[in-house]
Amino acid sequence: MYAKLESDDNLTDVIRHIGENVKIGEDVKIWNFTYIGNETEIGDGTKIGSLAHVDYGVKIGRNCKIEGMAYIPPLTVIGDDVFIGPGVVFTNDPYPMSPKMVGVTVESGAIVCAGAMLKAGVTVGARAVVGMGAVVTKDVPPDTVVYGNPARVRYSLSQYLKKKREWEA
Repeated sequence: MYAKLESDDNLTDVIRHIGENVKIGEDVKIWNFTYIGNETEIGDGTKIGSLAHVDYGVKIGRNCKIEGMAYIPPLTVIGDDVFIGPGVVFTNDPYPMSPKMVGVTVESGAIVCAGAMLKAGVTVGARAVVGMGAVVTKDVPPDTVVYGNPARVRYSLSQYLKKKREWEA
């Protein structure tokens, strides 16, 4: 389904841009001062925060949460149930300024925490966690936690979930 958000006034075009031929699923929330480029697909139940820039041709799955000030460049593919924290930067040009680009892939269930930066062409595996401020230069295996500069595997998803449960208790 192709959709364009409706407005009661002319300010919506100033505070939010939705490009042409954008497919927006059911119950999608797009906050103020957000840019969505042409030919982008956004799955049902996804939320995109203020000041996020989702460029053209991006594919975002269902039930994702993309926090404010995230930059999602062309060719990015994001699976279902993914969390992208505030200020996350994906790249798509491994040798700037090249006319040949490659996107980042984030598989379903992954978490990318605040301020992480991901190199063009990397894949974040299913249910992986990228810690805040991480600089991801290589693929992240599924069910692992990486952080640091450069990001390295620090522990398993089960260890992460145990730490999370302890924190929440």
